[in-house]
Amino acid sequence: MLTLGTDELIDAVVQVAGRDPSIARVLREIASLDTAVRASALDLVGAHLRIRSVAGDALDCVDALKRDDVARRIAERLGSPGA
Repeated sequence: MLTLGTDELIDAVVQVAGRDPSIARVLREIASLDTAVRASALDLVGAHLRIRSVAGDALDCVDALKRDDVARRIAERLGSPGA
C-alpha cells in the first residue's frame, strides 16, 4: 500500500475536491467542525467504511481529517464555498 505524507495527502484530497463540488462542500463542512465533534463524526464514518471493506487509503484520509492541521490546510486550500 502506498503511504502518502501529509502534504501529498492534502494535495490529493484537494485535487479530488476540485473535480467534484459536492466533495468540496462536504470537506468544508467537516473542516469547520469543532475538533471533538469532527473526530467523533469521522469515527462513525470510519466505522461505516470498515464494515464496507473500503480501501485503506480512504480510511487514512478519514483519520487524517481528524487532525486540526490537516483540516485547517484543506479548508484554506478549498477556500470559501463561493470560491
